[in-house]
Amino acid sequence: MSRSGILCGLAWCVDRNITIPTWPVEETVSTVLSEVHQGGCPSFNMSTALQRLGAPFPVSAAGVLGKDADGQFLRQSCVDLGIDCSQVELREGLQTSYVVVVTTKDTGKRTFFSTPGSNAAETPDDIDFTKSNAKIAHLGLPGFHDKLDKPSNGDASGWITILKKARATGIKTNLEMASFEPTVIKALVLPMLPLLDSLIINDFEAAALTGLKTVEGGKTDIAQCRAALEGLIETHSNLDFAVIHFPLGAIAVLKNGAVIEQPSVNVPKSVIVGSNGAGDCFAAGVLLGYHEGWDMQQGMRLGHAAAATSLRSAGTTTTVLPWKECLALADQWGWR
Repeated sequence: MSRSGILCGLAWCVDRNITIPTWPVEETVSTVLSEVHQGGCPSFNMSTALQRLGAPFPVSAAGVLGKDADGQFLRQSCVDLGIDCSQVELREGLQTSYVVVVTTKDTGKRTFFSTPGSNAAETPDDIDFTKSNAKIAHLGLPGFHDKLDKPSNGDASGWITILKKARATGIKTNLEMASFEPTVIKALVLPMLPLLDSLIINDFEAAALTGLKTVEGGKTDIAQCRAALEGLIETHSNLDFAVIHFPLGAIAVLKNGAVIEQPSVNVPKSVIVGSNGAGDCFAAGVLLGYHEGWDMQQGMRLGHAAAATSLRSAGTTTTVLPWKECLALADQWGWR
């Protein structure tokens, strides 16, 4: 069977994006400058980013939402963009997961307050790869799912069960992580690595997986990032590539040992509203290129361009442009 498309599954939430002037001390009051509700988490962010980029292949989504206003909003937002949501269930008795994202205007940094909600109810049975013709499955987030994070069907976690099911149907697998405590990341994700075809992570997550100091004094150590990637590729021959992204750029190591570096876009500060979802948009660009057989440099350029355009809103993907326009705007702004 000739496969085509990307299936985005499992983690969903509504982001309640709040911007404040500066982070307050306890027992004081801070003014809310703006408040925007948007979709969030890998399933929503990846699927909508791909669709807004104009992916030349089918984009689908899967997972469980509450049968409430937030769940209906997330599903309908995807449907309106043309995403296949036949495997997105609105389930009675569940509250759709939500995350309060607080961005401080003076630093641009974000703080997340999450509720497990419907994500905690998902099991390996809530995604059926036999009903999908997708070429790639993009899944997340380990550490965010009560049932999937626990042993399942004799496997170390429900994630292992899901990845085995995906690979049995011939779908390539990509994982999205979140910046949880390093011990949580290591315990959940290391056993998953032999079942992945690609890995796109940030510098913090790379440190958690490998134990290397990829971030020192708040700055990314590119040499350590390269060492982390080379170690992952050397010990996991199943990986076609692994990528680490960070504010100033990204570095990738391919299965054949090739190393590719790509600086990020020099986005004008005047247009930056928020960075929520930028990592997902970067991953969307890389996966679009991977699906289409582009060389990694092209995919990383698109990833950075997509992330750059997303910075113009407090939401995750609302300002992402079709891929050619993303690259044109990135060239206009310039590369670091």
